[in-house]
Amino acid sequence: MDFFFKNKNIFGFAALAFFIIILPFFVESRYYYIVLNVIGINTIVVIGLNLLIGFAGQISLGHAAFYGLGSYFSGILTVNYGFSLWPAMLAGMLVTGVIAFLIGYPSLKLKGHYLVMATLGFGIIVNILMGELEQFTGGHDGLMGIPPLAIGGLTFDTDLKNFYLIWAFVFSCMLAARNLLNSRVGRALRAIHGSEVAAASLGVNTAGYKVKVFVLSAVFASIAGSLYAHYITFISPSTYDFYYSIQVVTMVIVGGMGSLWGSLFGAGVLTVISEALHVAKQYHTIAYGLFLCLVLIFLPEGILVGFYNLYLKRKTQKQIMNLN
Repeated sequence: MDFFFKNKNIFGFAALAFFIIILPFFVESRYYYIVLNVIGINTIVVIGLNLLIGFAGQISLGHAAFYGLGSYFSGILTVNYGFSLWPAMLAGMLVTGVIAFLIGYPSLKLKGHYLVMATLGFGIIVNILMGELEQFTGGHDGLMGIPPLAIGGLTFDTDLKNFYLIWAFVFSCMLAARNLLNSRVGRALRAIHGSEVAAASLGVNTAGYKVKVFVLSAVFASIAGSLYAHYITFISPSTYDFYYSIQVVTMVIVGGMGSLWGSLFGAGVLTVISEALHVAKQYHTIAYGLFLCLVLIFLPEGILVGFYNLYLKRKTQKQIMNLN
C-alpha cells in the first residue's frame, strides 16, 4: 500500500491506468457504467476541492455552484447559441475561473466559519439563478438536448465511450494535481495549511496562493460539470443544490484530506452508498450523516489515510518488537 503515498512512485498511476483499461471487460450492466461514470465525474470535483481543503486548509461549501456553472455554460452555448462542443467547454472553464477569482479574492480574506458562510451564500445564489433565468437555463424544468462530446468522427454517445473519456480526464486531473503538489506551489499550500502566519514570515504569498488554488479547484469542478452535461444531455438546478456541496466535502473528509488517492476512494465509496440508499429515500440523509459521524469518530483522518496510518503504526510496532 505504500506506493500510493510515495510522491515519485508512478506505480499507483500505472495501476490506475491499467484498471481503467480493463474494467469495461468485466462490466455488463448499463447501470454499473452510469455509476462508474458518476464516480469519475465526482472524483474530478473532489480532487479540486481536496487541493483547496486538504492541502491549503480553506473550506468551501459553494463548489456545487462551480460544478453547475460548467454544466450550464457548456450546455447553453451548445444548445442555444450553436457553439462547438470543446470551445463551449473551454469557455465554461474560463468563465467559471473568472467568477471564482471575483468571489475568492474578497472571500478568502475571511477565516473559519465566515469563509464557509460566504461560499455557501454564493452557492445558494447561483442555484436560484439557474431556476429563475428561464430564457437561458430552461428554469426548473431543466435544459434538454445537450449534444454529446465528440472528437473528429468519434462521438461519445454510449456509456462505454463516456467511461473512457471521463476516466481519461480523471487520470489527467490526478496527474496534474500530483505534479502541482510536488512543486514549490504544493509546498507553499502545505505551509499555508500548517500556519498562514509562519508561511507568510517565510515569504510565501499566502493571499495569492489561496486565491489561485480556489480558482483551480473551481475549474476542476467546471470540467466535471461540462462532462456531466454532455454525458447526461439534460441538466436541472436540483443537481447543483446545497446538498451536492455537502456531498463532495463529505467525500473529501471520508477519503482523507490531503490525499489524492483519498479523493478517488471517497468519491467512489460515497457515490456507491448514495446510489444504494435511493431505495430508501426517506432514510437517505440520516444514513449518510450517520456514516459521516462514524468516520469522523473512528477514522478522523479519513478511511484510506486512517487505515494507512494504522498500517504504519503496526509496522513500526513490529520493527520495535523485532529489535527487542
